[in-house]
Amino acid sequence: MRAAVCSWLLALLVACSAPPRVDAARRPNLLFLLADQWRGQALGFLGQEKVQTPHLDAMAREGLVLTEAVSNYPVCSPYRAMLMSGQYPFRNGVYSNCNSKTTEHGCELRQETTCWSDVLAARGYRTGYVGKWHLESPRAPFVESYNNSPKFAWNEWTPPARRHGFAFWHAYNTFDRHLAPEYWETDMTRDQRLKVDRWGPEHEADVAIEFLEAHQDSPFALVVSMNPPHMPYGQVPQRYIDRYADVPNQELLGGRPDLQAADTRMGRYTRRNLRLQYAMMTGVDEQIGRILQALDELGLTEDTIVVFTSDHGDCIGLQGEISKNNAYELSMRVPLLMRWRGTLPARRDDLLLSVPDLYPTLLHLMGAGDDVPADVQGENHAELLLTGAGDRPAAQLYMKCPQGAMHLGKRGVRDHRYTLVVDRQAGEPETVLLRDRAEDPYQMKDYAAERPEVVERLRREQLEPLLERIGDPWLSRSAGEAR
Repeated sequence: MRAAVCSWLLALLVACSAPPRVDAARRPNLLFLLADQWRGQALGFLGQEKVQTPHLDAMAREGLVLTEAVSNYPVCSPYRAMLMSGQYPFRNGVYSNCNSKTTEHGCELRQETTCWSDVLAARGYRTGYVGKWHLESPRAPFVESYNNSPKFAWNEWTPPARRHGFAFWHAYNTFDRHLAPEYWETDMTRDQRLKVDRWGPEHEADVAIEFLEAHQDSPFALVVSMNPPHMPYGQVPQRYIDRYADVPNQELLGGRPDLQAADTRMGRYTRRNLRLQYAMMTGVDEQIGRILQALDELGLTEDTIVVFTSDHGDCIGLQGEISKNNAYELSMRVPLLMRWRGTLPARRDDLLLSVPDLYPTLLHLMGAGDDVPADVQGENHAELLLTGAGDRPAAQLYMKCPQGAMHLGKRGVRDHRYTLVVDRQAGEPETVLLRDRAEDPYQMKDYAAERPEVVERLRREQLEPLLERIGDPWLSRSAGEAR
């Protein structure tokens, strides 16, 4: 009898301590919240910047915080293509921002690519996309838009056949009038448009909540892609600016060494815009709070994986850089919060996750791992997110490519200490940059000349094997001869 009781107690203890597992028959919902140009350091609960984000702070307390997530190519369209395709730019074809200048190079998300949204739509999910898409090449004659001219264009309509499984569509490609946004709805043609007299994130939260209410009884996958805190920073309701009215400028800025002098162009840029950007972040946070509250009220929270992240960060004049598309932490690091109440343990993890990894990881979490296409280049970390155990990447890739020359440009790696960048341009000597983020967290110094052994080790053990694994043409013979 005592042996039976002991066996029962042991089984109970094992069951209580066992890591959570995903029920293969369960079909969780997915709510993917994407901001544009939000630094990974700019979350209130981290205590690194003086920004107010109470709703994201609450989400972080009950979810998984991936503190070392990056945008491998920190600019809008390349990130979004990696996210949707699970592939790096040379394979998905989006190696720069989608605009009329890159249209001739085929720079847009290909129709034949199987995105994770295509997979979920095929599995019967109700799918929706709200907000900024920015994966379509503008074609002449360009649509009428404030950021389009007869000679150069950014914005474009996305035909239904190119929406990658998203049946509900309330989106645009890129349109930066945050206080007067415009959208194409599901059944609209290219020459139609819905013009909204409301701040973009507020309107998009309304649309998202309506979608949740309409699809609460069936599995759904919804992306809400908000443009703020992308510039222009002043396009934000005054009530959010007022939240920072009593905070002195010096308290917002701190004494950081990467802040440029007050009498320089970038110094003035930071001092003029940081408060406005924080106001935008607080406004987006409030709208995310509204969406999460709707999930609670509909009883969907425990059945929904919620992800919050951004396509890249923003230097906002710090380091002398106006925004993104560089290898500074302010540009590469992105926030990444994941919440699945009751299934995904609440904790912090320094996993070196890359953008393409989100595709297979999310599908495996959702029980759709068998449907991940063979050409997806991201790695599945679902088990690691659930248990904390498993193989971990030693580094993340960084890249920046010139138009029409994928074998050139910048390639680099970021591990837990160093950031290495190798720059290869046509007809010019190769240059190497090495940052030590442990000794120099603000990345003020280049260590490449004094630590050649570190440079060589990172190239040999991390950069070249990663590029070889994904088949990056930067490692072609002609490029290798440039070394």
